[in-house]
Amino acid sequence: MKDTAAFEGDICNSADLDKAFSTYKIDGVLHFAGKALVGESEEKPELYRQTNVVGGMNLLTAMKNHAVRSFIFSSTCATYGVPEQVPISEDHPQKPINVYGQTKLDFERALKSFQAEHGIDYLSLRYFNAAGADADGEFGEDHTPETHLIPLTLQAAAGDRADIKILGTDYPTPDGTCLRDYIHVADLARAHVIGLQLLMEKRIASQAINLGTGYGFSVREVIETVRRVTGRDFVVRETERRPGDPPKLIASAGRAKAVLGWTATQSDLQNVVSTAWNWYCRSKV
Repeated sequence: MKDTAAFEGDICNSADLDKAFSTYKIDGVLHFAGKALVGESEEKPELYRQTNVVGGMNLLTAMKNHAVRSFIFSSTCATYGVPEQVPISEDHPQKPINVYGQTKLDFERALKSFQAEHGIDYLSLRYFNAAGADADGEFGEDHTPETHLIPLTLQAAAGDRADIKILGTDYPTPDGTCLRDYIHVADLARAHVIGLQLLMEKRIASQAINLGTGYGFSVREVIETVRRVTGRDFVVRETERRPGDPPKLIASAGRAKAVLGWTATQSDLQNVVSTAWNWYCRSKV
């Protein structure tokens, strides 16, 4: 195993990036730094543009200056906006409906230009609903504020939240609630490692790839799975729809399999919830 080192800096600070690239021999970059709360992006659009677009451009410039040519970008299905067809393929029109999605799309476009102008090879990996935790329970999902369905429901099961709200029960889906494609973080991590290796070996071309399972679970199914995994009951309240929530967000996962040889193997909803619950319980000890 190669030695690892940490360098603390700010992608919005070009001097920090130059120092990092000058200090360490860097062969490829996996770019996860960014702002990712939809609601906050609407309240603070300039912060999101500065971090997600300008910061990303600073990183690309540092790569160009230090002759680093392989780049994996943590993108999102939010670049598609409200889907015109489901499952959603990588060729689906990109029409984001919030600032967060727009900044991710803006950077995807900048990345494509950098590839053409400076030869930086890339993959834009468009996540669907990242969820779950590592199997050992050491790392998990903890946002402030928390906005994701699974951790919110786990909080309700643990008694740390008064209830869980279903935001809309009149969608054109089998049980009236939204369908989402949940992808386990371990599957996501594996896709990044495979993608970077293939890029560095020049075995694949620069492109966008969805990371999802190809099937969806409803809000009600998530809630029932949490009840089953935790063995606990909790209050569920049905409320009005949240503006901008599409009825279905489900990936077409064919390109990931064809290009990366990758399919999700740990993203069964039972496993996603079980690993997340394991981490949540350990985090409170």
